[in-house]
Amino acid sequence: MKLALNSLYTHFIFITNRKSPIITERIKEPLERHITKVVNHNVCKMCAIFANPDHVHFLISRSPLISEETIATIVAYASCRFINNKKFCNGAFSWHHIASAFSVSYTEVEEACQLIRFQPEYHRILTFEEEYNEFFLHYQRFSTWTNGNSHNDIPLPY
Repeated sequence: MKLALNSLYTHFIFITNRKSPIITERIKEPLERHITKVVNHNVCKMCAIFANPDHVHFLISRSPLISEETIATIVAYASCRFINNKKFCNGAFSWHHIASAFSVSYTEVEEACQLIRFQPEYHRILTFEEEYNEFFLHYQRFSTWTNGNSHNDIPLPY
């Protein structure tokens, strides 16, 4: 059945390999623009993005034609290639092999956008690990883990 309307919002978190703080001010804006371009060219729309030195948050409105894993893979590959081709880093840039994707309800979109836009202020209060654990605990309430996994069984990306 074709869908006339959909409301699929996903908040992604990508972490640099080894959580290295290599996204400098020189890389930050070009990387954000490039990820936005990639998202917008793949039947999705960027709502908010912020690149921290060691991780990137972005919230997208996603078409049901593309899965979260597919768009994450496309963005990861394209952004690595972009950074490496531009020689923004000494050595090869890569993302950690695990990313995170959290579904966001329409009523929480503005709150999620604010959280992403105000990352510098947010990280004055919480470390990345504390922030990630807050996300996990918040969204765990709504998730069903396969194979009977509990919170302690889920691989954390740090």
